[in-house]
Amino acid sequence: MASSPPRPGRDTRVARLPPRERILDAAEELFLREGVRAVGVQAIAERAKTTKMALYRHFVTKDALIEEWLRIVAAGYSTAFDRTEAEHPVDGRAQVLAVTRFIAEGLPDIARRGCPFVNSIAGLPDREHPARRLIEDHKATQLRRLTGMCERAGVRAPEEAAAEITFLMEGAQISAQNGSVDRAGERLLTAVEGVLDRGGTGGGR
Repeated sequence: MASSPPRPGRDTRVARLPPRERILDAAEELFLREGVRAVGVQAIAERAKTTKMALYRHFVTKDALIEEWLRIVAAGYSTAFDRTEAEHPVDGRAQVLAVTRFIAEGLPDIARRGCPFVNSIAGLPDREHPARRLIEDHKATQLRRLTGMCERAGVRAPEEAAAEITFLMEGAQISAQNGSVDRAGERLLTAVEGVLDRGGTGGGR
């Protein structure tokens, strides 16, 4: 059987993207590496192999670019929740564990690149910044959805369980990013199962 062709390098892959997507790709790379505050529009344009004028045609301001990038990141998490609920429509415990696995499987990437939300918050001190409000709204929605999953799982105090699970997920991502704890994904799954068991799910329903 013929081997698959090698995956194109970044320059080749990005060159095939439309201008708007090239800009977002470049912004993501630079924002994660240097932080949203430190990166200038000129650097993003150069990395995207375009001009500042072209960038501003797609994004009126740098803040608008930050917000759109984070909106795309948040949508990826929302899609994972949607997929989990579709695959396990009535099994709340399976939903929680599937979301936890999704987070755990993403930890290696966070270890390499950092969490987009954590990295961005540090550069967005203004609580009214649209991108910061987007992050806060995303996290609040995620907590509500976890609460619903815990309710379907039969947990006695679903709000408390969802808050604890959120705390564990956030902690696992930070630990993966700073390398402070080994086997963060495995530990996360075990800890979340413990929360569900203490809450009375009894191993599933």
